[in-house]
Amino acid sequence: MWYMIYAEDRANSLQARLKARPDHLERLQQLKQQGRLLIAGPTPAIDSGDPGEAGFSGSLVVAEFSSLIEAQQWADNDPYIDAGVYAKVTVKPYKKVLP
Repeated sequence: MWYMIYAEDRANSLQARLKARPDHLERLQQLKQQGRLLIAGPTPAIDSGDPGEAGFSGSLVVAEFSSLIEAQQWADNDPYIDAGVYAKVTVKPYKKVLP
């Protein structure tokens, strides 16, 4: 089943985000290689594709896991958590309808 993982950044998290980004992306690449990644990306803090120093307000991942527990465990082990980037992470089942 698909699961939505939405994480909200702490204030002023850009430097911590940039430092932990390679490890964060490596985990996402593993999901992609396994055919389990639907979509992933950050949410800019301002209305711009390149927010610069404004940074990001969070991240969205939609990926396939065998259970909500597995999805939550995966989210709990994100390098951004250890780096102090995320203030809150929400994991919910997701039903893809379109396209």
